[in-house]
Formats: sequence, structure tokens, C-alpha cells
Amino acid sequence: MEGTGGGGPSAVSPVIQWKTDASRLFQYYLDKTTPHPVYRWVGTLVVAAIYVLRVFYVQGFYVVSYGLGIYLLNLLIGFLSPLVDPELETSNEALLPTKGSDEFKPFIRRLPEFKFWYSITKAFCVAFVLTFFSAFDVPVFWPILLCYWIVLFILTMKRQIVHMIKYKYVPFSIGKQKYGGKKSFASSSGSNMD
Repeated sequence: MEGTGGGGPSAVSPVIQWKTDASRLFQYYLDKTTPHPVYRWVGTLVVAAIYVLRVFYVQGFYVVSYGLGIYLLNLLIGFLSPLVDPELETSNEALLPTKGSDEFKPFIRRLPEFKFWYSITKAFCVAFVLTFFSAFDVPVFWPILLCYWIVLFILTMKRQIVHMIKYKYVPFSIGKQKYGGKKSFASSSGSNMD
């Protein structure tokens, strides 16, 4: 008996097997990049620079760039937003501390850093591929698109910052917090032992 389900191992087509193997290999290398955020972001900056050079060189694809900018703005909002919006929270226990007496709860993003990075990198790669198809090179007056995107960015960030101030959260933390109280005590007790 070769297997169940009609024909055994030979029933899997080579194309499906190749696709599965390629997907597994891609996921393996993607998983290996997880602990290296600096290298991932440097790689993304290189991809973004290549895209910008391509658009600058061909002097076109401004609609593709505008769509990319809107998508990146949407990702940024997800990255800066808490997992559960306090305005929409219906339960009594909020995820963000709103008073000084509330228990500390770490900021949990709606869009985690790794997914944020992966989506940005994928977006730049897709936009780069689109620059090779003349159907996407729609003639537009690009300064209008740029001005509209800047206004949209400013209004969106203003709303996000007001939201951060209202609910007293900061979406960034750099390292583990250190307190000076024990450090000064340890150094003074160490000097007393000498």
C-alpha cells in the first residue's frame, strides 16, 4: 500500500512540491532574521534606496509611489497604536494604565515590529516590480500628490499624538528601565566596606 487518498507520494505534483519547499526555505531564513532587527532595517533601507533610485532614474511611477506612501502611513499608524484602543474598550479593565496608581502594563502594539518590518519590505519590493510595467506609469503632476500626502501625514500624526497624550502612552521603549535608587545605595554600601 502506497498511501491513502489516491495514489500515494507520486500524486503530489512537482510544482506543488517545489512551491512547498521554497515556502519552507523562505520561512526558515525569515525566522533566522528575527533576532537581528538592526540588520533587517538596514536591509529594508537598502531596498527602499534602490526603489527611490529606480523612480528617480525613470522619472515616473508617481502614482505607485503615492500608493506606497499611503500604505506605509497605514502601517505606521498600526505600529504606533495599542492592540486595544482605549476609546473602543468596553470592559472595565483597560489595557493601558490611565492613572498613576494603575498597575504598569507594557505597551502591546496593534502591529508588532517584525510584521511592520516585513510588510514595509514587501511593499517596497512589490512597488519596485511595478516600476517595470508601463501600465502603472500614469502621467500625473507629482507635486500635487506629494503635497496631498504631506497634509495627510501631518493630520494623521496629529490625531495619533493627541490620542497618545489623551491616554498617556508612549509606543517606544528603549531597553529595560533602570532606577537610580538601588545603584546609589549599592555604591554607598560598597564604599563603607572598604
